[in-house]
Parts: sequence; C-alpha cells; structure tokens
Amino acid sequence: MENNVKKIHDFDQSIWLDYIDRKIMNTGELQKLIDEDGIRGLTSNPAIFEKAISSGSDYDENIKTLAQEDKSNEAIFYGLAVADIQQAADLFKPVYDEEVKGSDGYVSLEVSPHLALNADGTIKQARELWKAVDRDNVMIKIPGTAQCLPAIKQSISDGININVTLLFGLERYEAVVDAYMSGLEVRVEKGQSVDQIASVASFFLSRIDVLVDPILNEKGLDDLKGDIAIALARKAYEIYKREFSSDRFRKLEAKGAKPQRLLWASTSSKDPSFSDVKYVEALIGPKTVNTIPMETLEAFRDHGKAAARLEDDLDKATQALERVEQASIRLKDISQQLEDEGIEKFNKPYDKLLDAINTQKEKSLASA
Repeated sequence: MENNVKKIHDFDQSIWLDYIDRKIMNTGELQKLIDEDGIRGLTSNPAIFEKAISSGSDYDENIKTLAQEDKSNEAIFYGLAVADIQQAADLFKPVYDEEVKGSDGYVSLEVSPHLALNADGTIKQARELWKAVDRDNVMIKIPGTAQCLPAIKQSISDGININVTLLFGLERYEAVVDAYMSGLEVRVEKGQSVDQIASVASFFLSRIDVLVDPILNEKGLDDLKGDIAIALARKAYEIYKREFSSDRFRKLEAKGAKPQRLLWASTSSKDPSFSDVKYVEALIGPKTVNTIPMETLEAFRDHGKAAARLEDDLDKATQALERVEQASIRLKDISQQLEDEGIEKFNKPYDKLLDAINTQKEKSLASA
C-alpha cells in the first residue's frame, strides 16, 4: 500500500520534518523517514533543541568537553546544534543532489530568538552559523519581523540560504518577498551568482485560529471557526504566484534565481475538535513546503488523504477575510500580537535550554 505521506509529493509539495534530536539520526529512524515517508527536509527551533538536550543524556559528554573549553552557555548550545545540523544535512544531501539540484534536502537552524528585533545582531549571527555549519543544504532561520527585514535582504545578498520564520500576516509576507528579491538584485548588480540560493517563507497557521476563533465566537461568526488561517494561507499563495510570475522576478529567474517557496508551519491542530490532519490536508499544493511535527506526520501516515486542495474555494477565502474585517477584527493587529507572542514562545525555551546547559556544565566542572 502506498504511504499516505509520500503521496503528498505527487502533488508537488515537499514535506519536511519539524523535529531533530541525535537519537532519530543515530538509530536510523530519520533515514527511514526519508526512505519510506519521502521526507525531504528538516526544521529545528529553540523549543525542539531544548526538548532534545534536556530529555536525555545524549548531549552530556559534548557539554562536558565544551565546558572545559571555557565557552559560554550560548556558545556551548550552538556547538551542539551545529554538530546536529551538520549530521542532518549530510543525511539529506542525496535529496539535495537529486536531478533538480537544490529544490529540497534543506535543514534549518535558527539564530538566537533574542535577536528577533535586532537586524545587525541577526546579520552577524547568520553569517557565523552559515560558516560554522558549512553545508550547501542548510538554511538559517531569521524571523520575519519588521526589524529583521534588512537582515533578510543582507543575508540573501551574502549568498546565505534563508528560512524566514514567524509570518502571520499578508502585508508582512509581501515585505519578505520584496526583501528576498532585493537581496538577489544586489547580487546580480555585483555580478555574483544567484542560482545556488534558496529561501522559504514560513507562514504559521494553527496559532492564528487559536487566537481568532474565540473572537469569532463573540462576534457571532461561529461558521468561520477554523477557517481563517487556511484562508490567509490561500491568499498568501495568490501573492506568491503573482510576485514570482512578475517582470521583476522574471529578470532574476533569467539569471538562475529560484522562487522563494511558501512553507506552512505550525500545522499541528491545537483545537481537539479539529481533525489532527486538518492543516496538512487543506494546504497541499504545488511548489510549497509543509513542515510537520512527528505526531502529525504519524497521524497523516495513518489516515491523511492527499489531494491538491490549496487553491480550492479561493472566493470563499476572500469572503471569509472580508467578513472578519467587517466585524472590526483587525487581522493586522492579530498578526502583530502573534508575532510578539511567537518571539516570547521561542525566548522561553531558549532561556530554559541555556539554564539546562549551565546545570550540566557546573556538574561536569565539579566532577572534573
């Protein structure tokens, strides 16, 4: 019987895994996901690393070694993370090297969430991490905050693959597309190549509905419950198709540039009344990526139904967003609130992670 997850690939969407730890790489489990489920990339974030490092002893020896080199807690974390990302990137290298080179096989590593509002710090760390990982098939994650738009442009013009994260609104998404194209244009002006650069724009979904659904309830718009994130994603895809078929992009494409694909993130259902594969099923469509956590992957493998649905009901999506705005629910304000909360959601596990490393470090130094 054909694997349900692998079937998604028939519709020209790539499934990436939103998870990393040493165990899945060392036991061959990740390789099995690549072979059997057709997983074509991997994303990580501070919360995922915090879970991996705090929940077992896989990292203890490395922390001990790095602690003896008198490194800061953050330097120790990135030492561990870079090693993991390199190992994952090597596992995905055959996917990256397939006939359409560089369309998939990417592994993402995030800059410190404390830099989410600091363009200069982000540019500096993106360059350091890119150099440290030293793999063609890595992407550095930069949040799509207004403050980091210049960092996205600069990093692309530096020739760094970028995964733009924490996108919740259509206006910001358009600004991110502009930053990507501007970065490519800078390279073209300098006579540098653009054919090896890849980028994705990560649109976060289920968190939108978690915030909007109770407001819809209050306003008597219960029939739109669970629809707004998907409606926004469908409108984002319209923007993607428009921008990447524009004259502006055609000039870059003539030099070998690739479109910045939309990536659906936060696609596990947070509301127990929804299907656990709701966001995965609704947003299958060509030239897109969906990054999904392990439990959503397993759920889709068990009972997901693959079909191209991303461009279904576009009129309905437009009407839903219009009704929301008419009810004085300002989606722009909601996307800003979600961005602020998203930064906080990554800062907390990151700080917890550094505390866990500090505890390990003190323990190993005391026993040295």
